Amino acid sequence: MMPERRRTDAARPAPGADRAPPALRASAPADVLPPEGIRLSKVMAERGICSRREADEFIARGWVFVDGKRVSELGVRIDPDARITLAAEAARTQQQRVTILLHKPVGYVSGQPEPGYAPAVSLIGGDNQFDRDTAQRFHPSQLKNLAPAGRLDIDSTGLLVLTQDGRIARQLIGADSEIDKEYLVRVEGTLAENGLALLNHGLWLDDRPLRPARVEWINDDQLRFVLREGRKRQIRRMCELVGLKVVGLKRVRIGQVKLGDLPLGQWRYLREDERF
Repeated sequence: MMPERRRTDAARPAPGADRAPPALRASAPADVLPPEGIRLSKVMAERGICSRREADEFIARGWVFVDGKRVSELGVRIDPDARITLAAEAARTQQQRVTILLHKPVGYVSGQPEPGYAPAVSLIGGDNQFDRDTAQRFHPSQLKNLAPAGRLDIDSTGLLVLTQDGRIARQLIGADSEIDKEYLVRVEGTLAENGLALLNHGLWLDDRPLRPARVEWINDDQLRFVLREGRKRQIRRMCELVGLKVVGLKRVRIGQVKLGDLPLGQWRYLREDERF
């Protein structure tokens, strides 16, 4: 019998590896529920109570109750069916967070600034507030944590939502979002045979199939797209796959909220009676 081989230093775990912090350990399979439950912040986000970042903030401030008991320790795990309520302070904080609708012009980026181009959030100010006579007046403090809920290409125009409210961001751009977006798209070129059918369903981008869309001709050079996803430059790339080139793209609706008569380059607050 061959003697047992001694493990070399290279094969030994690094000192302290068996004491790695929980965040660095391999996670359990997704279909196995940890015996201690699910993170409270994750449950709150999945229920649409707030975003995970907001949940951590509310927990740290002692504004979250689980089955009637105050929780103030981050990372706590709970039964996924537990009852979660927020303190009045958390509700007031959420009510103070604004959501803004901007008619973005061409040449502004919806997310991070790029060399030579300004971010769309730079257009938010008191001078171009469309509803200043009927809504609250803008205050610079509202720019803090104001972020776009979805993208709109630099060479596209139309409705862009910017929000401080994690619930709305998740509703619009969460992985399980069912909010549709409507675009008017001017094109040139010759549509491939069965191209319209493919635009509605059957195309792939980035080695993944696209979700079904609703695409129809409005006139000889304009299409209407209604999508429930927003991959990078998705409409332009879809059109290229069927022989068309996009020469103009405008988003006119997100869910039940329409661009309407909001002038180019101006913005307004989402009203209390509006829902996506």
